[in-house]
This record gives sequence, C-alpha cells and structure tokens, in this order.
Amino acid sequence: MTAHTKTLIRGARLLGGEPQDVLIDAETVAAVGTGLDAEGARVIEAGGLVLLPGLVDLHTHLREPGREDSETVLTGTRAAAAGGYTAVHAMANTFPVADTAGVVEQVWRLGKESGYCDVQPVGAVTVGLEGKHLAELGAMHDSAANVRVFSDDGKCVDDAVIMRRALEYVKAFDGVVAQHAQEPRLTEGAQMNEGVVSAELGLGGWPAVAEESIIARDVLLAAHVGSRVHICHLSTAGSVEIVRWAKSKGWNVTAEVTPHHLLLTDELVRTYNPVYKVNPPLRTEADVLALRAALADGTIDCVATDHAPHPHEDKDCEWPAAAMGMVGLETALSVVQQTMVDTGLLDWAGVADRMSLRPAAISGIAGQGRPVAAGEPANLTLVDPDYRGDVDPAGFASRSRNTPYEGRELPGRVTHTFLRGRATVVDGKLA
Repeated sequence: MTAHTKTLIRGARLLGGEPQDVLIDAETVAAVGTGLDAEGARVIEAGGLVLLPGLVDLHTHLREPGREDSETVLTGTRAAAAGGYTAVHAMANTFPVADTAGVVEQVWRLGKESGYCDVQPVGAVTVGLEGKHLAELGAMHDSAANVRVFSDDGKCVDDAVIMRRALEYVKAFDGVVAQHAQEPRLTEGAQMNEGVVSAELGLGGWPAVAEESIIARDVLLAAHVGSRVHICHLSTAGSVEIVRWAKSKGWNVTAEVTPHHLLLTDELVRTYNPVYKVNPPLRTEADVLALRAALADGTIDCVATDHAPHPHEDKDCEWPAAAMGMVGLETALSVVQQTMVDTGLLDWAGVADRMSLRPAAISGIAGQGRPVAAGEPANLTLVDPDYRGDVDPAGFASRSRNTPYEGRELPGRVTHTFLRGRATVVDGKLA
C-alpha cells in the first residue's frame, strides 16, 4: 500500500456539497478548506468526485478460519477497500465458530496483518451457533479484539430465554445482540419468498411472518431488559413497521438493510439462477419500496452488505442444492447510489450517515465513521458519481464471484480509499 506523509485532495465535493480541499498529514486530516497548499504533498485532482468518510460494514462474511476457498481475511478486506470501506465486521459463522476469545483474536490479528481495512470480529451469541448455551461473551469483549457486537448470523437465536440472557449479559458493557430474524419452524424447506412467484414456481415459500415474528419478540425483549438489539438484513415491509413502532417507544433498536434488498425482487427467481438465492430471500417490489423509504426516513439505520462469498461449485448447481448468499462489498455503494441517491431519496450526506457514521456508532468501533474534519482520522473514500459501467466479477478482489449484478449497469465508482492516510485504492485499483 502506498504511504505518503502528506496528500492534498483538491476540489472534491465533500459529502456532495461545494468543492473543498482536504489535506492529509500522516494518519490525520490536517485541514479542510479552499486554496490549501501543501509543500511536498502528493496532489489528487478530485474535481467532480464526491468525498465521503470511509465506509463501515456491520455485516461481512470473511470465511476465515475454515472456508478459505470462499474468502480470506486478506481477499475480503481487499474487496472491502475496493468498495470504499475502511472497516468491516466479520461474522462469527466460521470453522471453528468465533465463539471464544481465541478465535476472535485470530480474526482481529489477520485483519491487522492484511492492512486494507480494520476488521472488527463479531462474536457468536451461542456456543457453536447451536442456540443452546451462551458463548464466552465477556471473554470475547475483554479480549484484544474488544468485541461488542454478537450474532449467530446464518442462524436465528430462536430460544427466547437464551435471547433474553444474551441481551442482559451484553448490557454490562454496552454491547449489542445482532439478530438474524428467522423463525426456524416457519422456514423449514423454504427456498424463496412465500408469495405469488413461489406458488407459480412450486418452490418452498419463506413467509414474511417468519422474520417479523422474531423481530416483534426481540424488540419486546430488548425493551423489557433495557438492552440493545440490532436487526440484521431486514427485508419486509412488515418488519419496517415493527421497527418503526419500537423506535417510537424510545426502545434501543437498530436495523440494517442490504443493497440487494433495496434493488432486487423475487421475480428474478423465475430464472432459476441460484445467484439470486439468498437468506433472507429477495422479496416483492412493495417490500423493496418500503425498505427504501425506511432507509430514507431513518427507521432503518444503515446499509450492511451481508457479503457472503461462495465458491463456484456451491452456486453452479440446481436451485434447491445451491448455497444462499451473494458477494456485495464491491458493488454496495453503486447500488445505494442507484436506489437512493439517483432517485432523490438520500443525498450524499445521507449516504455517509447510513454507510459510515451510523454503523460505526452502533458497533462502537473506534476511529471510524468520523466526520471529515481537521484532527479526525484520515479514513476517506473518493467516488466518481458520474461513472456508468457494467459489473464484471472477473475484476473483483473478492475470491468469490457470486454477484447478482453481473452484466448489469450500475452507477458510480470508488476511485480512492484511504485508511488512516494510507492509500489502499488509487485510481480505482488496489494499491
């Protein structure tokens, strides 16, 4: 990665506003203004580019340890940097599961070694993700990885008593339980969203109520305990209403939406292409529009990729046998631009809030999601919003290629990413 003592970004539209110069000195933003001059600084002419704080992903699957054929911490963080991210939260469903201090510290150290973005491990809620006994929540929090977010993502913590105990436990250190809301009995054999399309295709349906019933229970539990719950990959209009109601009560509930749930619908399943198979499933157009509106009005706090890499053989098969999940780090900002910015639902300051400031605040990750201002860490992303291009997974930094956007034209391109003043991406290429 390219190291420079000083870098001057000239004429960038800070949060999409008026052109500004930003001077980076070592790891810090030294000055923001117009007509800045810096003797000996590398200069980036950023006319027309939008400058954002480095993006923060609350929900990334890096697969290491155990599934390095899909992704490693190195390849996943390279993909993150390419997508404008300076921090990712690595989910616990690895092999072995990240349910001990030892495993979360291993992932955290691999992130430090990779150097492309900060890696904050997410600890498992239960031992082995089996939903029976609480994992070592306190030990993971007290470890070098300083874990504050816990999730059995990929599985639901469906036992109400276990969920209550987890919420009570993390309250001691202002932690948060991130719930994968999926009632297991209601989704046995489910292959796609339950609705008109599933009925026509004869595929097992995944009803919205399987998500909504768990969210309703968990916001009530969080209120009862006085703790924090975060809803992973919220996907239905009904889920939005439950979260909106919980927030109106003043309860400590946050929620995320994925880029693919902001753009794609279950109509795509008619192709039987397993690239569109994901958990939770692609929903209806009405759900998509409700999710966009909720992200715009702040009911949904943030965008999280749920980057879920799979090797070719796990997706290149018949639909029922295919793995669930999509890669998303390298296309997330483009999808958000198309669905939220280009539609007028969010401005670039809103994107910075939903993709950097709020996710960092939810997890409490230090030095990330900070304003672009003098004295702040130089975690920055430059975007060309006028770029248009077709998605070509052959150029991905991720080890996996299971993108639902192959061949689709998306707007916007990350030109530069800076991690504490060091360029990880320069002119659209990894440094």
